[in-house]
Order: sequence, then structure tokens, then C-alpha cells
Amino acid sequence: MATVYSQKSDRDLVLACQKRDPAAFEELVKRHQRTVYALLYQLAPDWTDTSDLAQEVFIRIWRSINNLRNPSSFRSWLTQIVTNLFYDELRKRPRRLPTVSMEETDNGEDGDSTTKDLPDSTALPDEIILSNELSEVIRHAMEKLPEQFRTAIVLRELEGLSYEEIAILTKTEMGTVKSRIARARTKLQELLQPYVERTKSSEVSG
Repeated sequence: MATVYSQKSDRDLVLACQKRDPAAFEELVKRHQRTVYALLYQLAPDWTDTSDLAQEVFIRIWRSINNLRNPSSFRSWLTQIVTNLFYDELRKRPRRLPTVSMEETDNGEDGDSTTKDLPDSTALPDEIILSNELSEVIRHAMEKLPEQFRTAIVLRELEGLSYEEIAILTKTEMGTVKSRIARARTKLQELLQPYVERTKSSEVSG
């Protein structure tokens, strides 16, 4: 029976879960638990209760899966549940936002005014490739971002959400979302620049 479930699409599993099929839900958990852990870790790398939070995510999914009207959108719905849980937890925990200069001009709550002069199309350095060393460098750089900036860029760069979707998820004006993502990209570039320069130097000397 497990093999049958493993061959089903997320959509079919969701439909089965909506009929309260525990085996289908078990397959959904198995299939997406790594994604949930990764997203929680990216959003809150300094939290030590990721396992408990991941369990809470799937509890919420089981309780509310009947509310998912479009079973094909399970992946984005999952991201929304993780993000909502993250914000719920933020409200409970002591705030320890790092003081970062890029925060100072983030006043786009009323619109897009703060994004007009921002390099919104700025990409991360071209040298970024998948490697264990670089992944570690990026992880440390992400940890140095304020929570709201880290959340925005994780949802944009790692989850591939649109600005509008991020604005809805985070209950933030789209202008502020764009501003935070642009500033997060700029800050990440600054933090990753030493690694990029070191890599270039190694290539030249090699």
C-alpha cells in the first residue's frame, strides 16, 4: 500500500487527506518534511526547537487541509502555513533583531516610494554555485540579516514566491517587501564579497 501512495501526486494525496486518510497524510509528511525543516531553518537559524515547530506545521496541515480548495496548490499552501507559524512564534518570543544600517530607510509601508532608487533587480554574485563551502558561507550571511529581511529574501529566492504573495503572507505592503528584498540582496552581496574575492584570488594564483 505504501508503494501505491508514493506514486501518487501531491494533489491526489491532498484529496485523500481531505477524506481523512492517514496513510496519504503520512506520505505527504514524508515527502515534504525536509522542505519544512529547511524553510524553518532559513527563517530562524538561531532557534533550537525546529523539530517541534515542524511537527506543529504538520498538525496544522492535518487540521485545516479540508480548507484547501485547490489541492494542486499544496506546495504554496505549505509555505504559507510555515510562514504563519514563524510569525506566530515571533510574537511569543523576545525580539532580538540585529541593528543593521539598511533598516533605517525602510519606510515603504505606504507604497512603493522607497523602491524607486533601489537596485531591485540586483542579483546575488554570479560566482555563487552549489558547494558545501559556499552553502556554509551563505548560511552565515543569512544569519546576520534582520528577521524581516531574511524572511522576505528566503520566500523570494528560495521559495520563488512573487512580491505580491510575500506581501500577503507577511501582511506587509508590497513596497516594503520590495525594499526589504533589495536591501537584503545588497547586504548579502557585501557579506559574500570577501568570499568572492578570495575565490578569484585563488583562481589567479592557481
